[in-house]
Amino acid sequence: MKLSRREFLINTTVAGGGLVLGFHVPELIKAVEKTLVAGTVHTPNAWVHIADDNTVTLISARSEMGQGVYTSMPMLIAEELNIDLAKIKVVIAPPDPVYTNALLGAQITGGSTSVRDGWEKLRIGGAQVRTMLVTAAANEWKVDASQCRAENGEVFGPGGRKATYGHLAEAAAKLPVPKDVVLKDPKDFRIVGKPVHRLDTPSKVNGTAEYGIDVKLPGMVFASLEQCPVIGGKVKSFNAAKAQAMPGVIDVVEISDGVAVVASSYWQARKAREVLSIQWDEGPGAKLDTASMMAGIHAAAATAKVISIKKTGDAAAVLAGATKTVKAEYELPYLAHATMEPMNFTADFRGGKCLLIGPTQFQQGAQGAVAAALGIKPEDITLKTTFLGGGFGRRLELDFIVQAAQISRAVGKPVKLLWTREDDMGHDYYRPMALHRMAAALGADNKPTALTFQLTSQSVTQRAFGLAKDTLDPFMAEAAVAPYAIPNATHDLVIHDTGLRVGYWRSVSHALNAFANESFIDELAAVAKQDPYAYRLSLLGSQPRFANVLKLAAEKAGWGSAPPAGRSRGIALMEGYDTYMAQVAEISVEKNLIKVHRIVVVADLGRMVNPDTVEAQIHSSVVFGLSATLHDQITLKNGRVEQTNFHDYPVLRLHETPPIDVVLVASTEKPGGIGEPATALVGPAVANAVFAATGKRVRKLPLTPENIARA
Repeated sequence: MKLSRREFLINTTVAGGGLVLGFHVPELIKAVEKTLVAGTVHTPNAWVHIADDNTVTLISARSEMGQGVYTSMPMLIAEELNIDLAKIKVVIAPPDPVYTNALLGAQITGGSTSVRDGWEKLRIGGAQVRTMLVTAAANEWKVDASQCRAENGEVFGPGGRKATYGHLAEAAAKLPVPKDVVLKDPKDFRIVGKPVHRLDTPSKVNGTAEYGIDVKLPGMVFASLEQCPVIGGKVKSFNAAKAQAMPGVIDVVEISDGVAVVASSYWQARKAREVLSIQWDEGPGAKLDTASMMAGIHAAAATAKVISIKKTGDAAAVLAGATKTVKAEYELPYLAHATMEPMNFTADFRGGKCLLIGPTQFQQGAQGAVAAALGIKPEDITLKTTFLGGGFGRRLELDFIVQAAQISRAVGKPVKLLWTREDDMGHDYYRPMALHRMAAALGADNKPTALTFQLTSQSVTQRAFGLAKDTLDPFMAEAAVAPYAIPNATHDLVIHDTGLRVGYWRSVSHALNAFANESFIDELAAVAKQDPYAYRLSLLGSQPRFANVLKLAAEKAGWGSAPPAGRSRGIALMEGYDTYMAQVAEISVEKNLIKVHRIVVVADLGRMVNPDTVEAQIHSSVVFGLSATLHDQITLKNGRVEQTNFHDYPVLRLHETPPIDVVLVASTEKPGGIGEPATALVGPAVANAVFAATGKRVRKLPLTPENIARA
């Protein structure tokens, strides 16, 4: 462990209101304990830090971007440690292999994996520390450990003996970590599964919560970066004379992604950036436009290599001999992440080492990318993760972090790089454009006897992680196979690179594939002249979790009874991230304008850690998904993204947001993810309601008046 990390921890610990970052490395704890007012800090494992004064700090291994891990992760530890959650400190973990997300293979926050990854891991961590504290007390009192119990920050023993966790922590930390510990029976849970108010709310209300955009360092300067208007373009030449003459300007530097103006304040840097004169080599991206890119996808769907996702029976043969067939194609646009907090990061490079502070979903990736860009070792990089003002997958990317580090190295000062909203919109890693081609054969009972599903789109995983060409990308196959009992089915994908960089977007391919599958099953029900809910239910076979959420959603929404005058309903069903979900949308349409009056969501996500956060996440996901469903698309002309800000890439406003009724199914199954599935399902639910209202099947998102008129 290098000195820079030790110094960083000490500095952030003693600073008023700073975060205490705890490492599991013993040498680091020794360096920190000398400065802590609380006294010596002991670390029985990577998740728990106990000071002599009985202060307990729990570590959240995942970044907090509004989804509640700052509360849910510590809840899992505190449950087994038998401590009051309200009395402990919580911090976001530093980069370290011990905090690797086992479901994603790195220290990544994404994929609705936080609770699924931590469900046993963190409870075991809490139980280990509890066991070690009890053993330490038993050793001190010379009694059998079975005579002792840990409760609310103290260990109690025979004869009225008791000792605080802080008193026992030093001895406990010296004990071997037990490999096998007994976890609580869920019936004995006192924290997990109970609604808990979020621990980060007070700091966010009183303004002490630190986001990347809030970071301040002594001697810090500000940078604003001009990037090529065509993504991938490079600087040919530039003239910075006017910019350098502007008030407050410290330097103008070229880095790999453009030209940065560095100044004493952000506004000075931003205004000086406007007078830069830059000649760009726009590269091949200058030829991109939306229409030709979608045409390329259609061509690839017909001619490119097909990769199998799943095959059952012989769908092609059944379709060839069928008397009743249904075919449809669905198109989905590029989408931006549109986080409320634009991309930003603070970097301080000096003496061959780099301090990074800011919002990221990928700590190890940030370390590695900056190390490669600066030509230093990853262990010479210290990274502190702040709260994220939205992530949605955008902050898995590392471009803005590397940029901040490169600028800091160039000017020799701590630098905060701030993007504008326009920078954000025009230089995103976009949710891919997609085409689905669907076909089905219907039997005499109008149930499907065969189905073919083909997705043509880009592979984010190829770009981000080097997935080999013509290899199945599992993130493209999410929700591709719907739950319906169809004896002959093929599910394929075609990977086609349109030339624009793409990234993981909230719900990833679930949103693409659920829109196609749930729209198409609705089309089959219409051809069969059957109720869409009843038709789905008849195809679920022996799948009780699917059937249950579908029934509950229909019941809660009043399916089967007439909706209020002028309104119509649509329904959709999906499993994503081990969560089973059904949604019903109630809408009206006037002059091709949609008003969403109500959304009903039923979710079976197995055991829940914090039902309060679960419901909040569903509300958030529905609002996020409705923005994309009703309004949003990224289009290109001459290689330039045409959308620039929220006026032409609108997020859902309060007056557009409908009541959202949430039903959470009590379950003893393993936990599922909840941060994303509702985003994927709201699109087809609303589209199916539009068909019920207008008779028009809109197969292209967003559901704008123009797309409805063309349907």
